[in-house]
Amino acid sequence: MIVETIAVGLLQCNCTVLGDPQSGQAVVVDPGDDVEAVLALLRRHALRCVAIVNTHAHIDHVGANHPLKQATGARLMMHEADLPLYRALRTQSEWMGGMIPEPVQAEVDSFLAEGDRVTAGAVAAEVLHTPGHTPGSVSFHVDGARLVLAGDTLFAGSIGRTDLWGGDYEQELRSIRTRLLALDDDTRVIPGHGPATSIGRERRQNPFLGGR
Repeated sequence: MIVETIAVGLLQCNCTVLGDPQSGQAVVVDPGDDVEAVLALLRRHALRCVAIVNTHAHIDHVGANHPLKQATGARLMMHEADLPLYRALRTQSEWMGGMIPEPVQAEVDSFLAEGDRVTAGAVAAEVLHTPGHTPGSVSFHVDGARLVLAGDTLFAGSIGRTDLWGGDYEQELRSIRTRLLALDDDTRVIPGHGPATSIGRERRQNPFLGGR
């Protein structure tokens, strides 16, 4: 399996490509707002994007949905609870003072739910609904890789902010404790921004989790 993460856009969102070298198919998680960088990564590995998935619908994670979908014909998926946030991209751009221009909104092909599986060739990732940062925040637990893509729910040494629309601090803590800390300690965590970490390290050292 090919797993490669690049930081894209003004806020350096972590975009991760999960690729199956045998079939040449790939899932792109959170294309951010730099479609050329994402397409270059796909070309470098001779991969074809068949699925675009968003961990949540904040503008820095979804800005390249439309051009990537146009370029690849891939299906776009996110959790339905984040649809109101996705439809408010103009408002989100205003929150950012226009530093991230309002992107064209791509049509969502299907909605993700707890327990769903996103596939590309032999690559498969289970959807974990981890609300709190946003109502529709999800994480992706990748089969056979001891890897979870946590979006902005869990960071190295921190957790996602909950002071924006739909944020809920207590709900986010519940999501982390019941969904993410249920994974093995050696599970690698790729967050939505910043360096990778592990479930064990965050269980022991994350000040928001109290050594749980």
